[in-house]
Amino acid sequence: MRGKENREKLIQLFLLTIALSAISILALISIFIFTEGLPIMFRHGFKKFLFSLDWYPSEGYFGLLPMIIGSLLVTAGAMVIGVPLGLAGAIYLTQFSSKKVRNLVKPMIELLAGIPSVVYGFIGVVILVPFVRENFGGPGFSVFTASIILGIMILPTILSISIDSLMALPPSYREGSIALGATQWQTVRMVLLPAARSGIIASLILGLGRAVGETMAVIMIAGNATALPRSILDPVRTLTSNIALEMGYVSGEHRQALFATGVILFIIIMILNTMANLTSKRMAS
Repeated sequence: MRGKENREKLIQLFLLTIALSAISILALISIFIFTEGLPIMFRHGFKKFLFSLDWYPSEGYFGLLPMIIGSLLVTAGAMVIGVPLGLAGAIYLTQFSSKKVRNLVKPMIELLAGIPSVVYGFIGVVILVPFVRENFGGPGFSVFTASIILGIMILPTILSISIDSLMALPPSYREGSIALGATQWQTVRMVLLPAARSGIIASLILGLGRAVGETMAVIMIAGNATALPRSILDPVRTLTSNIALEMGYVSGEHRQALFATGVILFIIIMILNTMANLTSKRMAS
């Protein structure tokens, strides 16, 4: 008996060590980013980074406002495209389609999540950019194009997790609602979706994180202009693209400014995730 208790304690200690190591690694990464990025922000002033429009770090101009706006626009556009399609697809596959169709389509959708982002970017450059240029105007490399590609990229995450959340609900929820005289759509809207809310919101948060943090596909199709976009057909550069494009050859204050970009990106992601979590708790209460 004593040997069994000791074994359980060792397993608990092992699992605790793994959990703490993951937290420690995340903390070290955060400390490193803030240690490298905050000094230059204090030295030149936060206003110069957050509200200036000019990005010429070699000349002392560190304006990140166009890239902050660009990141938010591209992320918002991706969510506008990905969320309705993901939720509609999850509702159809779980409530209105046959089991055979669901078992065929769901694995195919999950495979889309494994496609490298550079492939999505290449498809965007070859097909979507010329289409947008010829039919909507502009250079084709734009907020609109990047939003479409990112919306498609986050679609498998939202769809798959939403399907799992709806499938995990007890059958009695649906059967009881139908027995009380509700239609199938009323059952979905008033019973099943509220019951699966936590899982659905988790899928939205994961999709949001993917959209904010995506780099390669956005570099290929967004245009990478450091000017403030005036329409969704204008080229744009995101915070992640800014870091990836310039980190390989910079030094000195330019390098520190890129770490400051990482600090601002970190803060934006934390704010968006906090807002999503607070919204989830408010809706659940």
